[in-house]
Amino acid sequence: MGHGHGHGVPSASGRHLPRLVVALGIGVLFLVLEVVVGVLTGSLALISDAAHMLTDVFGLGMALTAIVLARRSGPTYRRTFGLYRAEVLAALGNAVLLFGVAGYVLVEAIGRVTDPPAVPGLPVLLTAVAGLVANLAAFALLRAGAKESLNVRGAYLEVLADLIGSVGVLVSGAITLTTGWRYADPIIGVAIGLFVLPRTVALARRALRILFQHAPAEVDVEGIATELAALAGVRDVHDLHVWTLTSGMEVASAHLAVEQHAEPAEVLAQAQNLLANDYHIQHATLQIEPCEQAKRCEELSW
Repeated sequence: MGHGHGHGVPSASGRHLPRLVVALGIGVLFLVLEVVVGVLTGSLALISDAAHMLTDVFGLGMALTAIVLARRSGPTYRRTFGLYRAEVLAALGNAVLLFGVAGYVLVEAIGRVTDPPAVPGLPVLLTAVAGLVANLAAFALLRAGAKESLNVRGAYLEVLADLIGSVGVLVSGAITLTTGWRYADPIIGVAIGLFVLPRTVALARRALRILFQHAPAEVDVEGIATELAALAGVRDVHDLHVWTLTSGMEVASAHLAVEQHAEPAEVLAQAQNLLANDYHIQHATLQIEPCEQAKRCEELSW
């Protein structure tokens, strides 16, 4: 029986911790500005964008907490995989928050459509420009990490939604300032609420796949089984499981039934190299067993 592992390698989220800290600082500063101006002007578009910014800040805070918690609480005999799943729970929490904010904005906007209040365009326009700059900076900071980490992707999607929201508020302020059309603000508010929903569904689906321990979507588990079975000396592959611990940390386990003449150490080395080089699975627990012993596995209920 053998295994390959990389406990010393930080998670994908952990590698982008400094960028998350800077993005959080930007978000907090702009949130204060947007809330103050939104309340003073009564702009729904600005208030809805402030709500998205609040989820940005809260979501980034959860992401940072999850990463630090996972980093400081490594594997123990009671928590054999550490607390890396905290990052996935944070991403799912972000998705829930985004659903809630989108629902609030839609309800509030629909209520205002029948009697839209007068909103001063210039303060909204100036605040939107500041928000656009802030979100572009945070967006650039998190873009690379979003490709590697589900946790960072959750924060990235919130910033992306707020970036689009800032553009919407900018358009709303410009229309109100130049034409005085009162419907621009609630309509933009509805558009901001609707924009974030499809991305939130995708984020929640990915988080749930990990929590339910489904095989990673990009990993061909059937192909792994076929290639392992084709290794010299391997007769059968069973009890093959592939799952994700957290973003960038795929895990696998399998039983390899080998021929009597096969050298277990050589089979193990070939299998580990296959998983690491072809499928980027560094942590693999593989049991090498004689074909006779493999019959016992057929008696297991799951």
